[in-house]
Amino acid sequence: MSIWRKLFTLGRAGAHDATAAVVDANALRILDQEIRDADTAQGKARDDMASLVARRRILEKEVASFREQVAKYEGSARAAVQKGDMDLARQVAQRIADLEQDIALKEPQIGEMRAAEDQLHEAITATDRRIETLRREVEVVKVNESVQRAQAAVSARGAGAGAALGSAADSLARIKERQAIRGERIKAAGELEDRRTGADLDAKLRAAGILPGQSSADDVLARLAPAAPPLQIESKDGDKAE
Repeated sequence: MSIWRKLFTLGRAGAHDATAAVVDANALRILDQEIRDADTAQGKARDDMASLVARRRILEKEVASFREQVAKYEGSARAAVQKGDMDLARQVAQRIADLEQDIALKEPQIGEMRAAEDQLHEAITATDRRIETLRREVEVVKVNESVQRAQAAVSARGAGAGAALGSAADSLARIKERQAIRGERIKAAGELEDRRTGADLDAKLRAAGILPGQSSADDVLARLAPAAPPLQIESKDGDKAE
């Protein structure tokens, strides 16, 4: 029995985790809806306050009308007393008493309504401020969420770009290595061909000036310069000797 209870508890925990994950994923949407719900409740509160104010004003008008009637009937009662019509004066006095009783009953209600209006007004104002503050905070959270998502996307793309650049650099290094090996192979093949044909030995003899058929600049100048005449020496008796 305890095992089934633990499995049931585990299922509840899994359901709670799944629910929490859904709530976290949709937190901003939930906040927006909660703010809309609060605005709706505020609208209902304002309507109730408007109805309360309307009833209080109607009641105040009734009390004001009663006071006007009391003032009017007081004059009528005095006139009836002056005429000696006490029965009429008593009827008027009873009407005045009923009106004053209504006034005494309704004036406290007006005071209670005003107190309720003040409390409701304060509550609505405070709630409006809280809603507005919450709305601004939600906007800040939305901006931060957008910025962080953009940063995460840029970081992901940067990581991908870095990996791509690293791969490209490796490819370039391999290409350079293959080119260097190919170049050395071509050079080695040329050297082997020169050795096979003796071209490398001819090059060494040519550089040493030993290879037949090769002439230096001095040799060319000596060949091109005209031959100098033989030198003649005069003797003492005037004869020229060769």
